[in-house]
Amino acid sequence: MRKSMVVFIALVVLAAGGAAWADSNTLTVTANVRGTCKFSSATSTLDFGALDPSSGGNVNGSTTTQFWCTKGLQTQVTLAAGLGLNSAGSTRQMKDSVSTDLIPYSLTLTPGGGTNQGPASPRTLTISGTVLGTDYIGKSEGNYSDTVLLTFTP
Repeated sequence: MRKSMVVFIALVVLAAGGAAWADSNTLTVTANVRGTCKFSSATSTLDFGALDPSSGGNVNGSTTTQFWCTKGLQTQVTLAAGLGLNSAGSTRQMKDSVSTDLIPYSLTLTPGGGTNQGPASPRTLTISGTVLGTDYIGKSEGNYSDTVLLTFTP
């Protein structure tokens, strides 16, 4: 019995001593979800089709692309279209690669309504443009093009 009592006391002393060495720390874990907007596709095409100089009428074109913004994004995000590769001042122009003739055009960006819900719920951006008849009536036959960068800025 005496031997059992000594072992018991030794265990109690060890347990008490081990508890005295214990310590704790509270860890705070944090993250910040960045508000952003992204296009669902890297490219879009606005095709004005065949411009017929004999009609000389204004030609309108339209296309859509998809984009998404971080769910609940409340800050003002601006969507802008650059001036393109062939601009003159603030005028966008398509260029014929053979004749180097230029045809001015205008663009309008109209984001679809709705709230920002993240990449699973993209929104639609309508891209509209106009070529004035007076701007293409005297141009060379050819394939005209321009490249415009669309960007989101916070």
